[in-house]
Amino acid sequence: MPFYSILEQALLTDDVARKEALLGQALEYCNTGEVQAPGGFAPRDFEAPSYASRCRIVPPRELPRRRKLSSPEGLAVQVHAICHIEYSAVDLALDAAYRFWEMPLEYKRDWLEVASDELRHFRMLASILKELGFEYGDFPVHQGLFDAARKSAGDVLERMAVIPRHYEATGLDVNPRIVEKLRPYRDRPAVAALLEALEVIYKEEIDHVRKGDRWFRWVCRERGLDPEKSFLEILQRFELLGSREEINVEARKEAGFACSELLRLGAERCDG
Repeated sequence: MPFYSILEQALLTDDVARKEALLGQALEYCNTGEVQAPGGFAPRDFEAPSYASRCRIVPPRELPRRRKLSSPEGLAVQVHAICHIEYSAVDLALDAAYRFWEMPLEYKRDWLEVASDELRHFRMLASILKELGFEYGDFPVHQGLFDAARKSAGDVLERMAVIPRHYEATGLDVNPRIVEKLRPYRDRPAVAALLEALEVIYKEEIDHVRKGDRWFRWVCRERGLDPEKSFLEILQRFELLGSREEINVEARKEAGFACSELLRLGAERCDG
């Protein structure tokens, strides 16, 4: 099966085992260097996310309210929400490799490796969810990340700005706060497992944001654009600028953000 057909099938399926197998095939193609798009190739516009067949999609305001983490169901709601983000991130990374076929081979390999990481994160969280007596799809979800991907489907610069440099970077801001909320319950096996998973996710998400930063800056260089100015303009165009909670300055710096940029995004201070 040709490289882009493999990626398209991986994006369409909600079977995680099949998605993983197809991803492995795509990575093998990258190792051979044979990933040129066929003549006349046009990436498919997906009308619905792959998880639509297994999850009930609702507006964000209709999501289940976060109950106390001390109850099994309350903890399950929290785990399910993170699990959904990781599942969504698998498809976002696959789509980045599939949709922007004109980008270099190394770009495609980067995003397939990210997809592999995200799929492993999903499996870790799905296992914890199962221990709590639930499965992915047992609670409603929203499709905010899918909508953001569709909106940025026409330009790789916008995609790198909106998904890794905004949404994934926001995950770096939020992760430590979730960890702090969970610490009082760390004597429970499921919470201990979740804390361990969140630590793995946090470290690897820094690398994912770094990859987004790298390719965002690469496209800016190719187009003769100023990265900081372009990023802020894209966030404004997508209505993603505005008040936000505390920014994780150190993690974002490690992922490639400049202090001047972080201060403009709302960081109270940034040294270096």
